[in-house]
Amino acid sequence: MSNSSNKKVLVSGIKPTGRLHFGNYFGAMKQNIELGNSGEYESYVFIADYHALTTVKNGDELRKQTIEAVASYLACGLDTTKVILFKQSDVREVTELTWIFNNLVTVPYMMRAHAFKDQEARSKDVNVGLFDYPVLMASDILIYDADIVPVGADQKQHIEYARDIAGYYNRAYNIEEFKLPKELIMAGVENVPGIDGQKMSKSYNNHIELFCSDDELKKRVMSIVTDSATPEDKKNPDENNIYKIHKLFLNKEADEVLRSKFSNGGYSYKEAKEELLATIMKWREGKLEKYNHLVDNFSELNSLLEKNGGVACEKAKIKMEKIRKTVGLTNTF
Repeated sequence: MSNSSNKKVLVSGIKPTGRLHFGNYFGAMKQNIELGNSGEYESYVFIADYHALTTVKNGDELRKQTIEAVASYLACGLDTTKVILFKQSDVREVTELTWIFNNLVTVPYMMRAHAFKDQEARSKDVNVGLFDYPVLMASDILIYDADIVPVGADQKQHIEYARDIAGYYNRAYNIEEFKLPKELIMAGVENVPGIDGQKMSKSYNNHIELFCSDDELKKRVMSIVTDSATPEDKKNPDENNIYKIHKLFLNKEADEVLRSKFSNGGYSYKEAKEELLATIMKWREGKLEKYNHLVDNFSELNSLLEKNGGVACEKAKIKMEKIRKTVGLTNTF
């Protein structure tokens, strides 16, 4: 991979908490792959296993989910000659930087984070890791001097926190140590609906996994919630779960054809689900086989992660040497 200093730095991460689903793919992975593979950026994509510790409390399970996340990215076409794909935990400098940042942010400021407020609304027993989640994320972004971070619209606050924290540090130490990263919200990226119409999420159990078995895929697709419209009825595609999922796989022309099927009437939900299933099966051709091969031969993935982790770590170490000196953690003045 070319690390040209003329290229802007792109950083993105994905949390390995369970097998990845189409909400993950269309919400983040697809954009990361397309942007990284373009070669326009110095690209760092990490598997956020430190972040996963807020919920995953089983070491073997975390290792398994990390391998599955890496395999998913590679099966979906990520070009590792153009993108550094690595494990967050292989760059331990990010946790050191998080501690430094923790001494610049306040509790009231952290309590405004959407993720914390959502979790607190559901349970008063919120662990400190989840509370501190935005600071660790800021470290992930800032330690590589990120220029842009691709995110969905619902994650914009995370990048705002990273910018704020960079500013707190720069002002506290009167030095322009950190760039102020910008979010990149890709046109057309929106929340992917699950089979019940809510945002697709493992926590709602409404997701469709990228690489589940054919039988499980069929079961999920045929379980998509619909209204009581008859096959003859005209249907509004923009209010239909099946259409909202199906359109994500289609180009403009195919999308127009699908919209007309819903709008004109004479299109049953059974037929709509069967066509969606066929589209997903076609999308998975070649990818599913590659995914299964990689998971079964994970030593290949471990070698890749070790190599790429070293590259990311070298970049982070250079940054941390400057930071340690700035904050007074070195013996040299």
